[in-house]
This record gives sequence, C-alpha cells and structure tokens, in this order.
Amino acid sequence: MEEIENFKEFGGYLRRYKHKSNCCNCDMTFSIYIPPQAEHTKVPSIYWLSGLTCTDDNFRTKAGAQRYASENGVALVIPDTSPRGDNVPDYPDRYDLGQGAGFYVNATTSTWIDNYQMYDYIVDELPKLVEDFLPITKGNKSIFGHSMGGHGALVCALRNPEKYKSVSAFAPIYNPSQSSWGKDCFNTYLGPDKDSWEQYDATYLVKENSFMPLFIDQGTNDEFLDTQLYPEKFLKACKENGVDLNLRLQDGYDHSYHFISTFIGEHINFHSECLKEDV
Repeated sequence: MEEIENFKEFGGYLRRYKHKSNCCNCDMTFSIYIPPQAEHTKVPSIYWLSGLTCTDDNFRTKAGAQRYASENGVALVIPDTSPRGDNVPDYPDRYDLGQGAGFYVNATTSTWIDNYQMYDYIVDELPKLVEDFLPITKGNKSIFGHSMGGHGALVCALRNPEKYKSVSAFAPIYNPSQSSWGKDCFNTYLGPDKDSWEQYDATYLVKENSFMPLFIDQGTNDEFLDTQLYPEKFLKACKENGVDLNLRLQDGYDHSYHFISTFIGEHINFHSECLKEDV
C-alpha cells in the first residue's frame, strides 16, 4: 500500500491509500479513519459503501462520521465505488454505469469481467489488506452504506453473515432487479439471465438469511423513493420471513448527505455496540 494522504482528526488519523488490486486488475484507492485508541490496541472496523458517482472522498468529507468513530474506538474503512483508470471499461457519458457505478457485484460479461469484481474486493481482498497491515482486529467488522452502497452493504452482509457483526443502510436500493439503475448495471455486468441477478438483490436474499437484523433509515422526501428504491417488495419479504427489520421513516429528509450526516452517529453507535459483543 502507498499512503497518499494523512490528516489528524479527533485524535486519530484519516489516511488514504493506493494499492494494486488483484481482484480488479488496477490500482484502487481507499480511505480509512483510524481512531486514537489504535495507538494502544487493534480496533474493530466498520465498512462504508458509497452510492453512484461517489469516490471514497464524499463520505469522509461530508458525513461527519470521524467524530463518532473516535468516540467509539472504531475504524472506518471507506472504499471507492468501482475500479478506475484509462484501461478500465467505462461509459463516460453515463453517471449510473461504468466507473463510479460498480454496484458491488462480480461481473461475468466479457467486457467487464477483468476489472469489475467489486463484491470480492469488498468482502475478501480489502479486509485482508487492512487487517494485515493496519491496527485493525481480524474478523471483527460491520458494514453500512447509502443508496447503491446501501444495496451493497445489505448484499455483502446477507450473503456472508459470518463475516459481519451488523449491517445498516441509508436509503438503499432495496430491490435493484426492479430499479432502472439496477437493471442497467445487472444486465451490463451480469448478462440478461435475471436468475443470476437475485444473488445481488436484498429482497431475494432476506428469504434465505432471515436471522440477520437489519437497521435502515429512509427519508420520506427522498426523490428516488418511488422511482428507483422500491422498498415495498423488500418490506413484504422481510415480513413473510420474520426478518428483524428496524426501518425508520425520517420525515422530510431527502437522499443527500444532509440526511446521512443527521443520523450517521446513531448508525456508528449501533455498529459499535454490536462489535463490542465480540470482545
């Protein structure tokens, strides 16, 4: 790993690294906030997955999360949303496909398979790198995210309940197989076989993993609520399968970081309590 930025914040350090990814066959960038407690002992980690168009920079500069991570003694791992580079496939005229829109899947179609392996990168490669080279406790981690990243967090946790202590989301794409964002990305990265899409759709995955508690905040004034997110089938699947879902409808809030920054402390506190149970 090559350290490219280092800032002191709230007694800890916000660092940015670049490294060669074997999964994505390109250089990847991620940020990590390491709290002051890590000077004396290894600390648990919470992974944040960002939404469409974002890099690791959006969350670390807009959410105000580092203060709460410092108070709770947890690290925040903030990956990019896709592979990037001159040799990485892209749709430069589209914000919702290609670079900046990896959708946290392992691509199987010919154009995208060599680079777009974001699911493996998030679940396996990046945690191993972070835990091997930084003061991060092995295997004691949680995950959360926003919009496309909320979808990614739910998928990673529901498919790997043994790897995560808890999961939460802000305005996730609940049912991407029904969303135009999800349909375009799934068809491009995975091909037209819609059965293969279900492994990356939380609405289907909750039917198989009903024991994972879910914590979600959703703004009632979210401009994408009725056109892209589609919570109805997800809620129905949770009820039918006895899923422990804590869905909070936050009156008047939209899809932006104004919404995220308002409630980010509660999410970090939630995950921190779950991570302490493993100590």
